[in-house]
Amino acid sequence: MMKKTTIATLVAASFILGGCTGQAPTTTTSTVVEAVAAKAELGSFGVELSARNLEIKPGDDFFMYASGNWYDNYELPADKTRFGAFSKLAERSNDEVKAIIEDLAAKENLSGTEKLVADYYNAYMDTDTLDALGITPLQATLTDIANIADVAGLTKTFGEAWLTGTTTPIWGGMWTNPKDPNQYQLHVGVSGIGLPDRDYYLLDTERFVNIRNEYQNHIAQMLAFAGVNEADAQSQAAAILALETKIAEIQWPREKRRDRDLALNQFERDAFEAEYAGFDWDTFFASSGFAIPTLNVRQPEPVKAAIDLINSEDLATWKAYLTYHTISNNASMLSQDIYTTNFAFFGTVLNGQKEPRPRWKRAISAMSGTESLGFAIGEIYTERYFPESSKAQMAELVENLRTALGQRIDGLDWMGAETKVNAKAKLAAFRPKIGYPDQGIDFAGLDIKGDDLLGNVKTLRKFFQAKDVAVEMEPTDRERWGMTPQQVNAYYNSSFNEIVFPAAILQPPFFDPNADAAVNYGGIGAVIGHEMGHGFDDQGSKSDAEGVQRNWWTDEDRAAFDAKAEKLAAQYSAYEPIEGNFVNGKNSLGENIGDVGGLAMAYHAYQLSLDGKEAPIIDGTTGDQRFFLAWAQVWKEKRTEESMLNQLRGGTHAPGRYRALAPRNHDAWYAAFDVKPGDALYLAPEDRVRIW
Repeated sequence: MMKKTTIATLVAASFILGGCTGQAPTTTTSTVVEAVAAKAELGSFGVELSARNLEIKPGDDFFMYASGNWYDNYELPADKTRFGAFSKLAERSNDEVKAIIEDLAAKENLSGTEKLVADYYNAYMDTDTLDALGITPLQATLTDIANIADVAGLTKTFGEAWLTGTTTPIWGGMWTNPKDPNQYQLHVGVSGIGLPDRDYYLLDTERFVNIRNEYQNHIAQMLAFAGVNEADAQSQAAAILALETKIAEIQWPREKRRDRDLALNQFERDAFEAEYAGFDWDTFFASSGFAIPTLNVRQPEPVKAAIDLINSEDLATWKAYLTYHTISNNASMLSQDIYTTNFAFFGTVLNGQKEPRPRWKRAISAMSGTESLGFAIGEIYTERYFPESSKAQMAELVENLRTALGQRIDGLDWMGAETKVNAKAKLAAFRPKIGYPDQGIDFAGLDIKGDDLLGNVKTLRKFFQAKDVAVEMEPTDRERWGMTPQQVNAYYNSSFNEIVFPAAILQPPFFDPNADAAVNYGGIGAVIGHEMGHGFDDQGSKSDAEGVQRNWWTDEDRAAFDAKAEKLAAQYSAYEPIEGNFVNGKNSLGENIGDVGGLAMAYHAYQLSLDGKEAPIIDGTTGDQRFFLAWAQVWKEKRTEESMLNQLRGGTHAPGRYRALAPRNHDAWYAAFDVKPGDALYLAPEDRVRIW
């Protein structure tokens, strides 16, 4: 049996004595701590104190106080649109995966799965073959599009998008039934635009007008690869932009799309086809192989409006639209001239990226998805780079956060006893998944070639589609992961009431077994709390302990929660990273509740871990200061303005510099850094949002 590291060990880990430097407010208590052989990876205790800008008051800009020296001196590389703690770990993960692939290349007798990985990588890196082929790998699909003769043919092509990788105005796919998470269900919605969000089409400021002009020129350039002459390419590009603008107009805004009550509209197949008439759903789903008899419509009115567009818009425009998106969406698997033309718009214009990432990094990204060879690589990755001790320590931390949240629920003054019973039941049912899946994917029979990149991608698409079709009538697979082990991220799945932490995120600055306990609680502890918080955010709270979407709240308690949530949305909506472009507090509300609530849970758990003892002063910092500094440095980032705009308009998270400000809602932060009225971030006690 593996020896588990207890939380007491985490608390005692690697403190290094430091005198008071006057760098930040401290307590008057001094504690002598013995240095140990093991050393934290970052700084002397897990935080990079050198990253701070001590000329800035913590209460005026906590992001720049915690990371300003790094921010002012870090130069963003030409192949990046942003860089921060997540990016640094992603780079490490890329290097480690590259080492795995290079070892496979030097190995003589590869196993079946190892050969799949090696052949896919070789196909991606074989630029000579790709350049010689040009547009040829897509030619059969483009010919099929050119031969579309009517709406029936158009519908069939839309239904084949899962294989061709094109963009379509209506999408359909398999996921769990919100009312019965033990069942799969088909979900239908509206997509169909090439720009990051509907705002890019509908806002008339100079910035967005210029982007649309650039987009139209880009579309024409991509159509030229299909042999469309310049004049026709320009007119078709204008028609495509006009069509996508109409699609954008019918879409719900992002903040409305995330409302799970509005997105729950379930039908049996016959009733669905009657309600959404005018579209051949049998043809649409035929190529997918799905036969699930129940469906859920995520955007009712927009789906009906999309059907009207499909039937009324010029067929030639739809064909040009499909031609463009088929080339653009597959550009990374084609010749270098096609890729660089596509990159010039999506990389440079939309995100401010000056040059592409090295090809080997793009290869690893393409291979590492959940519906590629990501889990095959992940098995080797975790064996080589993920110590089981980290999994054991992480499990301990999860339980400590569970305890802390349970105590916090008991102490809520705005929630009644009846709702608390249901909340505690949901908390008790949280299932953590840590590091890697217990069950691997059997890739037997999969044929990957070393000289056919697009063919390999289609083979993988067919492989995973067939796996979904094979189980569509069976109980849902609760062992399934939505991220691979080498991915630096985490998530909460409300259908299964699970919190998932891939191996790659369990590294500094998030987690370091040799760091001070305050740092681990402010880093990975707050990440754990964040994911738990998603179970209790404005949307996750609409599902119960079993993952069933239902109202388990009293009306009074829900109203109290909603009032707090609206207050938090307003707080974040006041942040203006770019003149005239604010954080969307409603669209990012779930993430912001996760941040503010998760930080409260992690701080509570940290205090429990001290067991009434005073935390030591290390390098002039108190335990509370280290806790909040760890949080802020997790969110240090530098990014291009274009990337920031993309995040504001198309993302669901507030930018990192504002996530770093979540502590302004916590009383302990004010005491730790002597934040007073008059400081820019100061909130009066009654204005601090305390939800969980």
